Amino acid sequence: MRSAPVDSWFVVLIGLAVLNLGNGAWMLADPAGWYHNLPAAVPHTGPLNEHFVRDIGSVFVMMGVALVWAALSPPARLPLVAMVALFNVLHALVHVVDTLRGRLPASHWAIDFPGVYLPTLIAVVVTGLLARRRPRAAF
Repeated sequence: MRSAPVDSWFVVLIGLAVLNLGNGAWMLADPAGWYHNLPAAVPHTGPLNEHFVRDIGSVFVMMGVALVWAALSPPARLPLVAMVALFNVLHALVHVVDTLRGRLPASHWAIDFPGVYLPTLIAVVVTGLLARRRPRAAF
């Protein structure tokens, strides 16, 4: 059995996977604790719905698994990371719209930066860099 290549992408993708898996596991195991203790003012978004927090926690676990898979399988990196980036972009757009419409206070531009906007930026940049490295098919 061959081991996966350990390159810089492996390290980056495993690091991102750990963050997603950790967040998702917390959401699944303790939705109320996640809701009240995540330093992102989650209560501003509405009342706690433990079922919904677990639903989204499942998505974070899925993204973490996809990132581990991407780390271990270089040919699969681009499509897997692109799907993670897509969720992050859509999630960030929800936050942008809610803040622009006044559903969230303007303080959320800063509050959401480390947990929403920065991960989105990282996922999009990683996707772009992986796309540039991928050989193009001839048509």
